[in-house]
Amino acid sequence: MSTNWVQRLYKLATHKQRLIIGLMSGTSLDGLDVSLCKVEGFGLDTKVKSLQFETVPYPTEFKNEIRKIFSKKNVDLEQVCLENERIGNLHGDIINQLLKKWKIKNSDVDLIASHGQTIFHSPKRLRKKDSYGNATLQIGDGDHIALKTQIITLSDFRQKHIAAGGEGAPLAIYGDYLLFKDPAENRIMLNIGGIANFTYLPSSINENGVFSTDVGPGNTMMDQFMQKHFNKSADFEALEAKKGAVDTALLATLLNHPFFDKGFPKTTGPELFNLSYLEKAIQKSNTGHITLNNQLATLNMFTAKCIEQAIKKCFMPSDNPVFYLSGGGIHNPLLIENLKETIGFGEFKNINSLGINPDEKEAILFALLANETVCGSALKIGETKDNPQVLMGKISLP
Repeated sequence: MSTNWVQRLYKLATHKQRLIIGLMSGTSLDGLDVSLCKVEGFGLDTKVKSLQFETVPYPTEFKNEIRKIFSKKNVDLEQVCLENERIGNLHGDIINQLLKKWKIKNSDVDLIASHGQTIFHSPKRLRKKDSYGNATLQIGDGDHIALKTQIITLSDFRQKHIAAGGEGAPLAIYGDYLLFKDPAENRIMLNIGGIANFTYLPSSINENGVFSTDVGPGNTMMDQFMQKHFNKSADFEALEAKKGAVDTALLATLLNHPFFDKGFPKTTGPELFNLSYLEKAIQKSNTGHITLNNQLATLNMFTAKCIEQAIKKCFMPSDNPVFYLSGGGIHNPLLIENLKETIGFGEFKNINSLGINPDEKEAILFALLANETVCGSALKIGETKDNPQVLMGKISLP
C-alpha cells in the first residue's frame, strides 16, 4: 500500500509531538551518533527527551577509505561519488538495526535528521582572494537513508546557512538557546569535537546577546597525531600527552595564524588545522628535536589556548560564566585541566548535569533543526550577517 508522504509531512507539522532520529558523524570518524528523541512543540515551546542513544563505531576499512577524500584538495572524484552513496546506505542500515534492537517500528519514527559526513569545509576567509564565497560539503545522501528506512529524512543542513550568507557552521546556536537558556546564570556551551566551538547564552535570555563561533582545533590535531605516531584513534585519558611537556616555542608558533585575529563568528576545520600545520610550525620554531610526547602535550595546550584566547576576547571574570562541556574533548582530563588553568575563571561542568549526554548533544541539536524546519519556525536568535537564522535541511521522501 503506497503512502502519501507529502500529506504525512504536512500532518506532522500539526502534531503535538514528533519522534525524531538525529544523526551526527564528526571529523574524528569514530562512528555514527544516533539519538532517538521525543520532541514536543516547536520554537520557544520546544521540549525534548532522549529515549535512546548509541554510537555505532565505523569499521576500520570504512574510516581508511573516507580519510582518502577527507579534507584534501586533490581526491579521486569517483570515490567521492561512491562514498556519497555508501555512507547514506550505511547510515540507513545502522538505523534499521538500532530500531530493531530498541524494538521500535520504523513506521513509528516521524523524521530522521542527518548531518552527513563532512569531507571539506572552505570558508572564504581562509582562502586567498577568489571569486567564490563560503563553501562546505557533507556526503551521505539523504535519499538513500529515506529509502532504506522508509522514514522521511532531512539532510544537508549546512547549505542553506551558506546560501543565506553564513559559513555553514556552527549551527548549535539554535538548539543551545532552546534547550539551555537560563536566567540564573551566564552559560557558555563549550563543545570540543574535532573543532572547538561555543555558544554564549546570557542570563538576560536576550536573543540578540546570544552568539556562537568556532575558535580553533579541538581534538582533530591530537587525533591525527595519535593515528600517525601511536596507531591509536585518540589519546585516551591523555596517557601519552601526560608523559610530555609543553614546548613554549612550538606553542607560540602554532598560535601565530591570522585565523585567531579574525572576529566572531567564524568557522574552521581540519583543512587548516592538521599535521601539515604542525610540521610547518615545527620547522619555523626549530623544534624538530623534541619528543613525540612533548609534541602531543603541546598540541593539547594549543587546543586549550585557542579556547582561552577566544573566551577572554568575549568575557570578563566578572561575568561569572558557567562552562558546560560536551564533545569528545570532555574525555581528555589533561585538556580539561589546561582549560581551567589557562582561563582562570568561571565554573566548569559536564553537560550531563543538564540531563544531556555530552556525546549525544550534537545529534539532538540536528533533530531540533529538523523539527523547526517541518514546523516552519525560524526564530532570529543571535542573527547577524555572518550567522543567518534560517530553516535548514533538504527533505527526502521515501
